[in-house]
Amino acid sequence: MSASDQVRQLRVSDEDDGIRLDRWFKRNLPDVTFGQISRWARTGQLRLDGKRAAPGDRIEAGQTVRVPPQGEEPAAPKKAVPERAKLSDDEIEYVRSMVIHQDKAAIVVNKPPGLATQGGTKTHDHLDRLLDGLAEGGAPRPKLVHRLDKDTSGALLLARTPRAAAFFGKAFSGRTARKVYWAIVIGVPSIDDGMIELPLAKQPGTGGEKMHVDEEEGMPARTRYRVIEQAGNRAAWVELQPHTGRTHQLRVHMAAIGHPILGDGKYAGQDAFLTGSISRKLHLHARRIRIDHPDGGQIDVTADMSDHFAATMKSLGFDLELGDLPLDEVKFSETPEGKRKAASAAAKARRKDRKGERRSRGRG
Repeated sequence: MSASDQVRQLRVSDEDDGIRLDRWFKRNLPDVTFGQISRWARTGQLRLDGKRAAPGDRIEAGQTVRVPPQGEEPAAPKKAVPERAKLSDDEIEYVRSMVIHQDKAAIVVNKPPGLATQGGTKTHDHLDRLLDGLAEGGAPRPKLVHRLDKDTSGALLLARTPRAAAFFGKAFSGRTARKVYWAIVIGVPSIDDGMIELPLAKQPGTGGEKMHVDEEEGMPARTRYRVIEQAGNRAAWVELQPHTGRTHQLRVHMAAIGHPILGDGKYAGQDAFLTGSISRKLHLHARRIRIDHPDGGQIDVTADMSDHFAATMKSLGFDLELGDLPLDEVKFSETPEGKRKAASAAAKARRKDRKGERRSRGRG
């Protein structure tokens, strides 16, 4: 009889102090699935120091985890992986023409406007479908680690290895990656350098297609903007830096302060357009991405503007040399990841203090 066929009583080590119970299983018993853990919890078989436990419970060093027998479970049927359509030579040339940076861990492409990042119910032409064209010499296809809206152009990072994908994903979720966008907006903000802090939520009745400001139930969202140059009172060229990553965040935030992005009829209707020969396309461009590299150092890449954006810049008389402003540095301690680590360390210190107090009272 194997160990997994018997009840096991396992002690929580100091290294696992304070983590969730499901995370403890992932670290110490990776062969146990989350589904098994959930079933054990529902049936009362999962216990901490003899008491019923849930997957999300925080555990402490010294506690005993009761691990029920795993038994034999039928293997889940393997899902058929749809065969990818072979790319044409023109499609391969097209996706390779987007590449503006590549190394062993990453590729950065300059995504054109009008090309979706990923597919959907009615979206068959998208960047993700083309990524096989970047897998040269038998290498695995690159993996998307973030996305841009269909009508937003600019720098988009791809990971070339699973290790790089995990590393970059953590950088984006921890907000240590920096993204800089250029936009042309209607009118001129009264403050040249400001921070927009308006919570966002999905707009009811749109099927999740639109977002809106929701002070009561929205998720926190922060955008820094800086006015680079203005064309009278008609329009302004601005730099945008998202400090959070909500859907359509930049578009909703600029519309909310009365300066929608040029061409964004979705969030501003007819107020998003200028008269004359100015393009009606969205004028939002991911100009720069800077992110730590898994092998040390940084990736720091800028992407050229799309044709319609460049034409509007020229038409409004904006000076391209004014564009790339210096990045302000963000301390790790100020990022969500840094704050979580500091809070976790403080909580661990408090638990150790309480244990010390209990031992002192016991000796007294």
